[in-house]
Amino acid sequence: MLTDEERRSAAQALLGAEESRVPIPQLSKTYPQIEIEDAYRIQDLWAEGRIAKGARVAGHKIGLTSRAMQMASKMTEPDYGRILDDALFNDGAQIRADLFIKPRLEVELAFIMGEDLEGPNTRTYDVMRATEFIVPALEIIDYRTEVPRAITDTIADNAAFGAIVVGGRVIRPMDVDIRWIGATLSKNGIIEESGVSAAVMGHPAAGIAWLVNKLHAVGGKLEKGQIVLAGSFTRPVDIAAGDVIQADYGPLGALGVSFL
Repeated sequence: MLTDEERRSAAQALLGAEESRVPIPQLSKTYPQIEIEDAYRIQDLWAEGRIAKGARVAGHKIGLTSRAMQMASKMTEPDYGRILDDALFNDGAQIRADLFIKPRLEVELAFIMGEDLEGPNTRTYDVMRATEFIVPALEIIDYRTEVPRAITDTIADNAAFGAIVVGGRVIRPMDVDIRWIGATLSKNGIIEESGVSAAVMGHPAAGIAWLVNKLHAVGGKLEKGQIVLAGSFTRPVDIAAGDVIQADYGPLGALGVSFL
C-alpha cells in the first residue's frame, strides 16, 4: 500500500502528464508496492484536481469488459473511471489530435440514466429500468503513462479515458434487443473493426450493474442524467491527425468525427 503523500504525488504526476502531453513512467514502476485500492484512490485525487480546475463529472466509464482483456491485464473483473464534461463531443466534431498523447478509439453504447441507481445487489434489469435512453458512442482512450502498463497503472490513469463522442439514434432501453446491436468502425473509408454489443459481458447493462455495486462499496452511485459508457465491443483503433472516423450502427444510425 502507498502512503497518502505517495498517492497525492502520483495524482499530481498524472495531471502534469495530461497538461504537458508527455507520458510519465508507469506508477507500478515508480511505486512497486502499489495496489488496486491505491490506484482507485489516485484516480479520485486526479479527478479532484481536474474538478478544482473547472471540470464536472458527467458520468462513468467501464473498461476491461471482455474476458480476453481481463486475462491480458491479469484481472477477474472490469475496471472503471470517470467521464468529465470537458471531454464530451458530438457527432461531426472536429477534434484536435494533440489533445491526447497516443489516442485510440473504441465502439460502445452509452446509457443515459433516467433516475438514481445505487447498490447493493443491483442487477441487469435494475439498470434497464433506471435507464432513460441508450445512444451510440465512441470512446477515445489515451495513456498518460509509458507502456506496457499494469492494471494499477490503467486504473490510476482514470481507466485510460480520453474523451467520448455521442450521436446516432437515441433509443429507449426496450426499443430493441440491446444485446444484438452491431457496428462497424471505419477509418479513412476502410472498415477496421466490427462487433456486436453482446460481446460486453453478454449484455451491455451487465457491466453497469457491476459498476453500481462497486460504487456502492465506496459510498457512490449513478445519478439521474449521468452518462455511462458500457464497454467496448471492438478492439481499439489508433487515430492521428488527418483521420476521419465513421461508426455505422445500422438501424441506430451512424456517427463520425475527424481529427485535426
